[in-house]
Amino acid sequence: MSRFRSPVYNVIAVPIDKVIANDYNPNKVAPPEMKLLELSIWEDGFTQPIVTYYDKEREVYVVVDGFHRYSIGKNSRRIYERENGMLPIVVIDKEIGERMASTIRHNRARGSHNIDLMSNIVAELVEMGKSDGWIAKHLGMDVDELLRLKQITGLAALFKDREYSRSWM
Repeated sequence: MSRFRSPVYNVIAVPIDKVIANDYNPNKVAPPEMKLLELSIWEDGFTQPIVTYYDKEREVYVVVDGFHRYSIGKNSRRIYERENGMLPIVVIDKEIGERMASTIRHNRARGSHNIDLMSNIVAELVEMGKSDGWIAKHLGMDVDELLRLKQITGLAALFKDREYSRSWM
């Protein structure tokens, strides 16, 4: 029998002031969709927990997925009051590169996100020492898409370990 247990089986309620946004999420939602999300949470309640990482040093839960649900819980007075200032969360325990990859996978499974911010995440992962293969696999992209995102940043360092053909010879 597998010892793995999906985080969703361990939903907990935490005070919203113990939850903070991550600083790398490239996903953006337009105002009309945010209004719809607020209405959805008002009408249906939170139907999905916010995925977080517990930062022991700061004693806070950092959002990995669910930033917009978190924002609604924090900024919608009626929802904040109804929920008594609490949010439903699950906790994953992964290092920062894995958390960034998890955020991207969640976002990509749902829709589109900001290309500039995506290229910045790719740059950060490269600077962390993640290989092109690791990035492509964990962010769910092919090598051409990864190459385009690296080109957007314009950082020569992103290409330093790349093999190029010598077609001019």
